[in-house]
Amino acid sequence: MQNKSQNQILKKSRREFLAQSSSLTILGLSTIGFFPNDALAQGGSLKDSIAAKNYDPKAKFEIDIKELEFRKNANGRQLMARIYQPKGSGPFPVLLDLHGGAWNRKNRTAEQPMNRSLASSGILVVAIDMSLAGDMPYPACFQDAHYGVRWLKFNAHRWQGDPSTIGIYGSSSGGHAAELIGMKPFDPVFSAIPFPENPNLDATVRYVASRAPISDPFARYQNAVARARPDMIKNHHIFFHPWEKIYEANPQQILDRHEKVSLPPLLIMAGALDDNVLPAIQERFAKSYQAAGGDCELKIFANSEHEWVAEESLQTDLARLTVKNFIYKQLHS
Repeated sequence: MQNKSQNQILKKSRREFLAQSSSLTILGLSTIGFFPNDALAQGGSLKDSIAAKNYDPKAKFEIDIKELEFRKNANGRQLMARIYQPKGSGPFPVLLDLHGGAWNRKNRTAEQPMNRSLASSGILVVAIDMSLAGDMPYPACFQDAHYGVRWLKFNAHRWQGDPSTIGIYGSSSGGHAAELIGMKPFDPVFSAIPFPENPNLDATVRYVASRAPISDPFARYQNAVARARPDMIKNHHIFFHPWEKIYEANPQQILDRHEKVSLPPLLIMAGALDDNVLPAIQERFAKSYQAAGGDCELKIFANSEHEWVAEESLQTDLARLTVKNFIYKQLHS
């Protein structure tokens, strides 16, 4: 029987429902342990989503691109969001893009070719800036990402997006953030930035797609030391301050410690020639994720280095198609 809260929501307009209920439920996600989520009563059923049912990876849409202010971080830096909106009435599936840059550089424009490709297939893609380590080290960018999920759930309807379909795409250190938010949507450290417009929103997502994610930052650090790469070593020390945080914010070690986590469906795309985040690191993490009960697809791309998608190639085309097909699978499962 529906409780009072559910009845009140069902009486709201469809727009209010999409803005407030969205993907607050963790139904359909594998979990270790149990997370209380009062927002479960607010709906967000993917099986009833028009956007999910209508998504076709082969579709072709023209897109509008616009920018707006996302949030201002504690050091006063204005973070921006870039909106890739398919032209049409929608509703469209929703994707949050988290940029890479070794926690220390890049911004919302880093994955523009991938974002354009995904949006042109009929996905509302929103790429956000995140705080950089030189300005604000750990956990600032993860807090930006967590806030970004809630912010996008609340605002997706403005651009004909259906927030009940929300997923994350992250590259390199952005993939690190995507994995952590997917696994720890209720973590008090990551969720520290309040969202007063709707305090009940959480950061649960339907899926996580990633390219060369830093699934084990300590193993990546060890690789940098072994290869005598001072810049990469320095990036780790700037971000993980104090140093012990490299173990706390480590997706691989979180699983090894058997912590309570959510396990949304996960896609990892790795380059076979990646000597930045080694394929062996991704293989170990994928096996651990699966052993914990999660659905993880690992795709290794031949003749591809860490940032192979930055150049047009058959492997880049394959990466874009892989992400689209993965999203389709999650929306139609």
